[in-house]
Amino acid sequence: MTGGITVKILGDFGPFSRMGKSIGYQITIGDSSHLIDCGSPLFQQIGGHGLKKIKGLVVTHCHDDHKRWFSDLALFNMYAPNFSDKIKFITTEDINAEIIKSSGPALDRSLSSDSKSVTDIPYEAYIDVSVIGPFARYRIVSRDEGKGRTSFHIEDRNGNEVGPDVAKIVINQKTGRPRMLFRDPYYKEWVEPESFYPFSSSVFYEENQNIYCDEGFTIEAVKSPVWHGITNIGVKIKTAGETLIFSSDTVNNKKLWFELYTEKRGQTLNMSEKEFESAPVIYGDINNYIERTWSEERYIDSLKAFNEAVVIHDISCKNSVVHTDYEKLGDTTLNMEKVILTHSPDRMTSEWVLSNTGKTFKIKDNKFYEMVGEKLCEMDADVYHKEDGKYFVGYKNNEGKYSVLEKNGLLGISPNGWDAKDGSLLYKVELYEDISGKYFPKLDNENSTYFERKDGKVELVEFSEKGSSGKIVEDLRGKIKRK
Repeated sequence: MTGGITVKILGDFGPFSRMGKSIGYQITIGDSSHLIDCGSPLFQQIGGHGLKKIKGLVVTHCHDDHKRWFSDLALFNMYAPNFSDKIKFITTEDINAEIIKSSGPALDRSLSSDSKSVTDIPYEAYIDVSVIGPFARYRIVSRDEGKGRTSFHIEDRNGNEVGPDVAKIVINQKTGRPRMLFRDPYYKEWVEPESFYPFSSSVFYEENQNIYCDEGFTIEAVKSPVWHGITNIGVKIKTAGETLIFSSDTVNNKKLWFELYTEKRGQTLNMSEKEFESAPVIYGDINNYIERTWSEERYIDSLKAFNEAVVIHDISCKNSVVHTDYEKLGDTTLNMEKVILTHSPDRMTSEWVLSNTGKTFKIKDNKFYEMVGEKLCEMDADVYHKEDGKYFVGYKNNEGKYSVLEKNGLLGISPNGWDAKDGSLLYKVELYEDISGKYFPKLDNENSTYFERKDGKVELVEFSEKGSSGKIVEDLRGKIKRK
């Protein structure tokens, strides 16, 4: 199937999943394949031969469920037989710096070829970095002051030191991490620039967005709608006819975003105002000094960031703080017809399309389909359900054996005869187990199971005291009638 963007789901489970898959996607456009995040078990899913064909890796942030296999991938590219090539690592300047801190200790030393000495290996020997997203005009740097002392300063890109009337460093004594406090020239307020400004802001970022270009498509960093706590980006992939965005992990909530840019916060100073204004470095909590979290520019950019794009978006149940809650999808900027939900808990029921590890989607003419063999199939079920590593689809049926229930904004599926304490009835469905994109009636008998053969056919296998027997069963996808 030529044209469009092919997305293979290597892993789509939440960070605390019992399934052990974590997050990873393989994107193929023409003959070019890239990875978006590498938290899923790549060697099991793609294999060494397949990994040698990967042209580049994009990492959205440094939580382990998104970059768990980064070091192993770097070592594989360095030491695999008949293959020695650096990873083309596509990410922002800040995320690359975080990766160096977290993965560097696994890469920066090894044994010499005769195993007699420990040698130092620079990060650049493994990694070919291609920065996406603009460079910040100002940055925190450390300087060697001699006699074992270092100090932090803020410089512009030309190496000129910036005074405390423009920017300061706040160091949290519990973490030791320096964070920048910046005086916005328009609001005349102190802000944290990493949170406050979108990549399009000329106040804090250089004009060049550093868009990565390959044959027939581009990869671009997306910042404005990505709100997760740590340094994080979404990823936009564009062809001539398609736009696909991986939102990464984020709280997508228009009401929250509005509050982030409109709420003026008072400072809590533990010093005089004069001392604060003149201090280049402050020890304490930066939130005591931030006067506004987002700029209006970031808010406006966030509202339109996903327009016209197919979006692969993270989801949680409720009260997740750093992810989008299912019960609040109505408060997001997302279009249900163009969204595939990912990063979900092990058990999840949704009227929005859920991804699943092993599925392959095709983005074509800004619509998405599931690829089943050579066929493009619409995701047209009324409800999607994941449980115990299995994936089910439900179609409305007044005589269906299962009930879709709602309780406190969350959905659940229960056999008929449900208790009112489990929620209120929305509708009844027939459930079908999804096996490699083929649909078969859900089995309620623990002595039977479906088995997919190497030729792609599916058998219903039944067990008894005398043994087991199997018969080929019909794929019902495209033949199910709602009643």
